[in-house]
Amino acid sequence: MGGLSRAAGVERIFHVSETPGITRFEPRPDAQGRECVWAIGDTRLHNYLLPRDCPRVTYYATDTTNDADRSAYFSASGAQSVVAIEHRWFQALRDTQLHVYEFDPANFVAEDPIAAYYVSLQAVTPIAQRVVADPAAELFERRVELRVLPSLWELRDAVVQSSLGFSIIRMRNARPRDL
Repeated sequence: MGGLSRAAGVERIFHVSETPGITRFEPRPDAQGRECVWAIGDTRLHNYLLPRDCPRVTYYATDTTNDADRSAYFSASGAQSVVAIEHRWFQALRDTQLHVYEFDPANFVAEDPIAAYYVSLQAVTPIAQRVVADPAAELFERRVELRVLPSLWELRDAVVQSSLGFSIIRMRNARPRDL
């Protein structure tokens, strides 16, 4: 699998969907044209506990995050990760029911261990499924700080320049910069 490492050391691997009752995940083309099934490790699952098309800026402290960035980007909440969304997506977050499918990690390889992205080049069957009726509550249970902002662009630009670990997801759906 071209330099990818086996995901056996990962405790749990998931796929989050708005579609209930999926019994088999078939490989689909990714950006590189590979046919694969994507999954997320438990450490970054919170980045996907949102409506699929919701733009978001997510970040977390790493071993190399400096004290200035820790102070600037984290509140006194004690949260280890932050998920920021736009105001206009908050109601969709409250109204969306998610389905979290768990997979056997032996069927996956690490695509990006830091981002906790995993892929399988073959069809996979979930070993478990659970419904997340209130994604915001699920984020809070995972000790994730949720920030709701008028625009994500300023935060996105700042986080990219910081010493934080981050993931920027679905920004094509964010409100335009100039509004």
